[in-house]
Amino acid sequence: MPWIGLAIMVSTRLWLAGVVQATRDRHLADQLLAQVRRCAMRLRPLLVLTDGWNVYPPSIWRAFREKVKRIPGGGRAWLIVWPTLHIGTIMKHREKKKVVKITRNMACGDLTQTEQLLQVSRGGSVFNTAFIERLNATFRERLASLTRRTRYAAHRLDALERGMYLIGCTYNFCWPHHELSKPSHVGTTCTPAMAAGLTDHAWSVSELLPHKVAPAPWVPPKPQGRPKKKPVQLPVTEPKAFLGSVTG
Repeated sequence: MPWIGLAIMVSTRLWLAGVVQATRDRHLADQLLAQVRRCAMRLRPLLVLTDGWNVYPPSIWRAFREKVKRIPGGGRAWLIVWPTLHIGTIMKHREKKKVVKITRNMACGDLTQTEQLLQVSRGGSVFNTAFIERLNATFRERLASLTRRTRYAAHRLDALERGMYLIGCTYNFCWPHHELSKPSHVGTTCTPAMAAGLTDHAWSVSELLPHKVAPAPWVPPKPQGRPKKKPVQLPVTEPKAFLGSVTG
């Protein structure tokens, strides 16, 4: 059975990233957090909440770090984790398929600022994974390959990945979100994309599918190896006349 990793922005309920892979390992977490980083470049400070899988905190540290040159001149740059990054983990302990205990820990950051960010995002009063679990349930409900009694179709990773993007994009742009539409949030019909400021109206599926996204601007690759030395040009001098004699 393949694994699907998802990420959500709690304040807007926007689906941010998704990865489909045959195994649940470090590579899946690294790919997922790399996508989240591209969405969160302008979000500082940042709070990331995960479940108790011990692979997530190191993957978050690897994704959210920058190259910093501490010593001028040559040499490698230091990889420094964002100073405004906060990571919280939620571990659920189960007995007989029932949750009997929940352990919440800070893997990185300041607890006081984390609580402030939690209040701003309206994500509850304590660390929780309720929002991403609800999103997982939405994908399982609406993705046909995961709702059928037999899940053989879910073993086709390419079909499952295309279905994930179809459900995710329609979730973001086409379907009004019940919680966001309440008076306590926006108060009118609102999709996650509208709450995030990506659009001003709810899209139809016929409007979404033919929409074309411009590719990212091309950036020339950095040259590899040592720079080539320019050939030394000798000064050009005018030829001078020479008069001589030869005897045999």
